[in-house]
Amino acid sequence: MLLSGAGCTGSEPTAAERLPAFDVNPVPREQVADGGTLRWPLPEFPAQWNFHHVNGTTGAVERVVQGVLPHLMRADEKAVPRPVPEYLRSATLRRTGRGQTVTYRLNPRARWSDGRPIGRADFVAQARALSGRDARYEVSTVTGYRRIRRIERGADEHEVKVTFARTYADWRGLFSPLYPAAAYATPGRFNGGWRNRLPVTAGPFRVQEIDRTGKTVTLVRDPAWWGPRAKLDRIVYRAMDPSATPGAFANGEIDLMDIGLDAGALRRVQGVRGAAVRRAAGPDWRHFTLNAASPVLSDVRVRRAVMLGIDRRAIARSDLSGLGVPPRTLGNHFYVATQDGYADNSEEFGVHDPDRAGRLLDEAGWHLRGEYRAKGGRTLALRFVVPAGVPISKREGELTRAMLGRIGVRVDIEPVPADDVFARHVTPGRFDIVPFSWLGTPYTVSTMKSVFARPQGDRVQQNYSRVGSEAIDTTLDGAIAEVDPAKVHALVNEADRLIWRQASVLPLYQRPQLVAARADLANLGACGFHDPDYQDIGFTKRP
Repeated sequence: MLLSGAGCTGSEPTAAERLPAFDVNPVPREQVADGGTLRWPLPEFPAQWNFHHVNGTTGAVERVVQGVLPHLMRADEKAVPRPVPEYLRSATLRRTGRGQTVTYRLNPRARWSDGRPIGRADFVAQARALSGRDARYEVSTVTGYRRIRRIERGADEHEVKVTFARTYADWRGLFSPLYPAAAYATPGRFNGGWRNRLPVTAGPFRVQEIDRTGKTVTLVRDPAWWGPRAKLDRIVYRAMDPSATPGAFANGEIDLMDIGLDAGALRRVQGVRGAAVRRAAGPDWRHFTLNAASPVLSDVRVRRAVMLGIDRRAIARSDLSGLGVPPRTLGNHFYVATQDGYADNSEEFGVHDPDRAGRLLDEAGWHLRGEYRAKGGRTLALRFVVPAGVPISKREGELTRAMLGRIGVRVDIEPVPADDVFARHVTPGRFDIVPFSWLGTPYTVSTMKSVFARPQGDRVQQNYSRVGSEAIDTTLDGAIAEVDPAKVHALVNEADRLIWRQASVLPLYQRPQLVAARADLANLGACGFHDPDYQDIGFTKRP
């Protein structure tokens, strides 16, 4: 299984080898039956339904609120955000010196379930709460909102003008989801007003019941919805342990499930009558983070040697074995291969080259190869921290140990409780190498800047490698302040090349999405970056 030699990235995949950007069984509305219940599992049962709260920014919350709250923009399969016409007729950007003004033309029919029109007051309350200026609001992020200078009424009550003090590339990601002004009026309402309830909605569905005992959330079609009538009667979300979902799907208890990278679950659901497996290139990516604050990895030559000693393609083949997907390595720290702007910048340090790795270790003074080891040279040992009970992480550690052993580097695999990986090891820096996945988003620059920005003292934010440079910060700041997508892509790729040379994070592969679904389920499945339109989800009409 282990490969050696250079050129591990291989040639560009053919169309037949590539996973599609999304696989959702797209069906026109007129071919989707009216009625029916979709039974959809959740990996956990949320208590906090304010998505912008530090405890609410989860995939489970997002899955529910997409059907009941306004999203001004919806990403397509290439991660390009587009206005959602039921809420937003248009959004016009105008540069104003160092800043910018965005004029939002809202749909005049858009209103909250309490009857109040969606408008400027909602924008003002959300921008103020998420600006970070009042620490009592327990927000998950302030990116973008901090740059807003003022929000004004436009030509009429359905037009909102948002003026930014500085230009902001990812402005399309703001105000989605949008919450009603009353929800964000005070820190108390923001932090506690949406615990265990969604009191106000504005979507094709409304909340019928949140059953904390049964761990279910039931949405029903909202007759007050001003857009095309939702095809489904209801959606029932049910929290269950991911290990239980294959059995529940096989028994007909749920209508779709995330297979993840579990080859055993894939084999089980493939035998279910009337089921289909939908495959797409997902938005998330797997990687190894190297701790540059660790004494043994503080030398960039050693970090580069470690990266050159790891065969990324062999790890991808192992992780993806039995899933029927191509093991393509990823060459970028910001974009995945299905996004606009993606470029493979891995040529210098992402190619497996043990000989070059050995030379770098010799230059760094470790004297690990051949005759140097025989003369009693220093032993380089790395701590590879993995969550206990996660087979993929364990296999990644074992492969890395075998690969780096060939260049004289010892790897000690350290299993730790899954709940302790970040709190007790990654965040405080008690590791040398750690594997995990970054979650993808259409708003790459603002999301990933904190991962690569220079740490400020003990505040590492999400930069767990604890290294950076002024050049990287300057380039990313330029990308965040740029509104021309082509220029953003150029700046981001410039920063990406600098990060490859820094040798702090080793991308492995773009995670595939594998979803089992009832074969007649329409407009949902392996979505990739594509945001589903909940009013169009349903089951195909019987012939």
